[in-house]
Amino acid sequence: MDNRLQELTDKIYQEGISKGNEEAEKIVSDARAEAEKILAEAKKKAENIVSDAEKKSAEFDQNTKSELKLASRQAVDALKQELVGIINGTITTSEVKAAMGDTKFIQKAIETAVKNWAVHNDETIDMQVLIPKEDEKAISDYFAGTAKGVLDKGFSIETVNDLKAGFQVAPADGSYKVSFTDEDFINFFKEFLRPKIVELLFEK
Repeated sequence: MDNRLQELTDKIYQEGISKGNEEAEKIVSDARAEAEKILAEAKKKAENIVSDAEKKSAEFDQNTKSELKLASRQAVDALKQELVGIINGTITTSEVKAAMGDTKFIQKAIETAVKNWAVHNDETIDMQVLIPKEDEKAISDYFAGTAKGVLDKGFSIETVNDLKAGFQVAPADGSYKVSFTDEDFINFFKEFLRPKIVELLFEK
């Protein structure tokens, strides 16, 4: 009887130990699996962080390069425009002022303008050619002699104190003016010459 009881006790004890070992192994196995899962997730997160950082770095690098290229291109374009403006202004201003300072040129320009005006306008009102005070004698003498017939078409020569160079054509009542001053010619030739200068300087 005692032997059977002892055997039963030993059996229960062994089964308890075996079951305990199994549970312990399961706990260790589960813990190991959980640890591996956590490590895998941590590794994946770390890889994602590195990947995102590299991507953002590449995007930043690309954006920086694009911005630098744009800024450089804008600076070059601005320099080109400034260069064209300087050359255009220098050439135009110097040439126009030289022409406007040539009395013979002004005389011919007025004569041509008046002749064309008479051909293309049927107005019967008296017209005036307005000139700078300092050019009065040279121009008046020219039209009184060489080009007298031009003024017979209803035009008269009048001086204007605030007109520095060139001339203007206007009706006697002053209702409007057609201007041929140095500033008018400078602005006209600047617009006319600008594309040609750009082409000359920068086009291949």
